Amino acid sequence: MGVEPSDLGSGKRSGTVQPRRAIPLSMNDGDAGLVEPAAMLADPAGEPELADLAPPRLGMVDGAMRFLYARGVSARNLVRPFHKPSRLRILATVDEPVPGERAAGMALRAGHFTIAGKRIGTDAADYSSTALGPPVARAIHGFTWLADLEAAGTRDKVAPVGEEILRRWLLVNSEIGEGVAWDVGHTGLRVLNWLIHAPLILSGNDRAFRASVLKHLSRTALWLDRQVGRAHGAREALPAWAAITAAGLLLPDGKPRRLYGEAGLIAALGDAVGEDGGMLSRSPVDQVEAITLLLRLAACYRACRREPPAQLQVMLSLLTPALLSLTHADGSLGSWQGSAPLSADMVTMLAEVADPRARPLHDVQHWGYHRLQARQSVVQIDAAPPPSGRVATGACASTLAFEFSHRDQRIVVNCGGAALAGAAVPRRIEDGLRSSAAHSTLTLADADSTPVEPQGKLGSGVKTVTLDRGSEGGTKVLAASHDGYVGRHGLFHERRLALSADGTVLEGIDGLMPRGRKAKRGAHPYAIRFHLGQGIEIGHQLEGESGRGLALAMPDGSYWQFRTDAGALDVEDSLWVDAGGHPRQIRQLVASGNIEREGGEIGWSFRRMG
Repeated sequence: MGVEPSDLGSGKRSGTVQPRRAIPLSMNDGDAGLVEPAAMLADPAGEPELADLAPPRLGMVDGAMRFLYARGVSARNLVRPFHKPSRLRILATVDEPVPGERAAGMALRAGHFTIAGKRIGTDAADYSSTALGPPVARAIHGFTWLADLEAAGTRDKVAPVGEEILRRWLLVNSEIGEGVAWDVGHTGLRVLNWLIHAPLILSGNDRAFRASVLKHLSRTALWLDRQVGRAHGAREALPAWAAITAAGLLLPDGKPRRLYGEAGLIAALGDAVGEDGGMLSRSPVDQVEAITLLLRLAACYRACRREPPAQLQVMLSLLTPALLSLTHADGSLGSWQGSAPLSADMVTMLAEVADPRARPLHDVQHWGYHRLQARQSVVQIDAAPPPSGRVATGACASTLAFEFSHRDQRIVVNCGGAALAGAAVPRRIEDGLRSSAAHSTLTLADADSTPVEPQGKLGSGVKTVTLDRGSEGGTKVLAASHDGYVGRHGLFHERRLALSADGTVLEGIDGLMPRGRKAKRGAHPYAIRFHLGQGIEIGHQLEGESGRGLALAMPDGSYWQFRTDAGALDVEDSLWVDAGGHPRQIRQLVASGNIEREGGEIGWSFRRMG
């Protein structure tokens, strides 16, 4: 049975990578919080840039309305001061712009959540438990699974499932602000998803239940208005402000709330996004979530026949190229800052909806991820310090780590998946996945380049990264160094990568060098790790004048050789977290030895045979 009308309305560069700055989208009480379209400029490559971001001011009436609403004056008193309260209903039906996963939706119809590889029965789930892992809690309490359910069949088939799960959830979470479900970020996601997927939770015949859900939704939106200022970081603030804005669009008497939400959202985006469109957390997970939030909020505007603020499209035009810079040769994402390798289909869909003209970001200044591309090969490298401050929660010590792919084969990867710990990835290995050893980079004396500490913190390590890139006779070259080991060993880690013009040879040199004075006395043991892609078989050993090596057989039948002049070359077990959040067993090559206080270099290469 459908929702009743009463409920739903109709070049070469070098230098030091400095701490990244947020886009200055500040506002004051008299500002609209919106940027004129003229603030979006196009460079010759067609990539957006932000110029003068001084926001235009609201008119006197709208400015006063937003000012008073932000200070607790009710929307009814501002919009309809001499009238009865408007009848509570949802004013428009929203078309989901980012479809969910049908397989996960079918699992819901069969009675199971499938969240980051973890399977939980919908009837057995403890909806008030404090023991749910972070990704599981965010999905269940944020109702992000509603998009999956919508993708799993017609409304008459899926709406009863959504309503039944909502009933179970409300039994233990009906008290506003009480319990783990009332994290500001979870609540923002929940309000936004209830508004967008209202037909899945308001289509039943039980009028009393429908009325109670609408009342609960209205009270939750009011609670969010008051609590949004307590959000910790972008993962809480962005969904909260997006939900407030959506509620202002889709609930009656919403204009003051919409004005309040738009200004807050734009300010929060300014605090969370760097000048080149990368999230300050440097997390692909956060990048994808920000794009998805903005696309869903834009759909709410379309449902109400309103144009979203121009600033939202500017933001999408900045966020999308930064995300695409982390795509491999097959279009899927690399594993950086604890993320999993999002599938090529999902990345393509997001990019086409957000900005069909977007191309991978090439002029990287603050995002920190650089790429070398030659024909069917892609190299990605993290050439920036780890995130710091409030955005550093769960960050990884991955400086100068790289990934390498050829065609649809990942040859060198990072373990990834720390951000999914608490689902299929066990919490006990989260800090290990954040370590330098879980990335394809060099470690010195078994230490992280930036110390990984419990509760998602990072210690004092890499502060400065230098970078130089160019080409030599068609070979693309990138050289970078970091100071993460200087305080403990007196040595800088320098890495040089060179990708041949045809993409079939990747040569690297890892150096440990003192600068200005000698390093600390004694030998300094190093290990350079190369985590191999899933399905790669390690063949016979190779010996020769160019050093020791191994033959590598790819799943597609091709063969590569790895060689190094390191003191030793070993093969060890490793793991890689796949796109579904499942840990998969892989192998890693470990080139190791000792460097004296004068420093030294270790060469290595991957070469395609035949």
